[in-house]
Amino acid sequence: MKNVLLFSLFLFIAFPVLSQTFQRIEVKGKIVVDSSDVEGVTIYNTSSNKGTFANEKGEFTIAVMLNDRVEFHALQFKDFTITIDQRIIDSRQMTVFLIEKLNRLDEVIILPKGLSGNLELDIDNVKTVNVDMNALYFGIMNSDEYDFTDDYRSQIENIAMHSQGQTIVDGLNVVNLVGVLLKPLFKSNKKEKKTNVVPEIPVSKLQSRYDVEFLSSNFGIPKDRVNDFVGYVESGGMDYSLLEEGKELLFLEYLNTKSQQFLKVQVEKD
Repeated sequence: MKNVLLFSLFLFIAFPVLSQTFQRIEVKGKIVVDSSDVEGVTIYNTSSNKGTFANEKGEFTIAVMLNDRVEFHALQFKDFTITIDQRIIDSRQMTVFLIEKLNRLDEVIILPKGLSGNLELDIDNVKTVNVDMNALYFGIMNSDEYDFTDDYRSQIENIAMHSQGQTIVDGLNVVNLVGVLLKPLFKSNKKEKKTNVVPEIPVSKLQSRYDVEFLSSNFGIPKDRVNDFVGYVESGGMDYSLLEEGKELLFLEYLNTKSQQFLKVQVEKD
């Protein structure tokens, strides 16, 4: 009976001591950094699963106990973790020096529209297109059918002239078009000038496809009659001065007139 009473008395005395040993205390902290951007640093006690934030002065208060692990997190600083030792418990203070991250990146915003959150799935769903290199070089036909809206970065441009001074008509780069596709079809008695604004492009590759396509779609010449049309133009007293640089629009007007005459003759023959 005496042993039971003594054991009970021991537990009654020891319990408050043990409670004080495992009780967390409030500790004041100070975060020191090279910059003034310290407000909002997260301080998290992983042992108690509780945390707080630093104020604009880098000050904070958090409950800790011996051997607790406290983590410091911020976007602009390297993550840092400390273990609470007896010195911190005795002084009830801590000072933490955080190092600012190098090569800090700007905030990245991911738009939610059309994204599933699965990176591999989103990549697979990305639509790819084959760029029409001919449109980039010669321009886009019937460009008025498309809505090309300028953004805030777009520069103000002269709608009649290209940035390099080359004429644009209905979305087509006339200088490039006439110089590369049409001029080689018609024999010129004059030597070409040394200064030519048309970039060097393999004419044979272009002629094999685009001369026929252009004459057919723009002048109504049947594709199987393109060679006949060229012969008709040359045999009709062609003014070769129209092939000179700067007369591209006049040359197109001339071809338009000749195409109407050619088609009329073909109808009469048929």
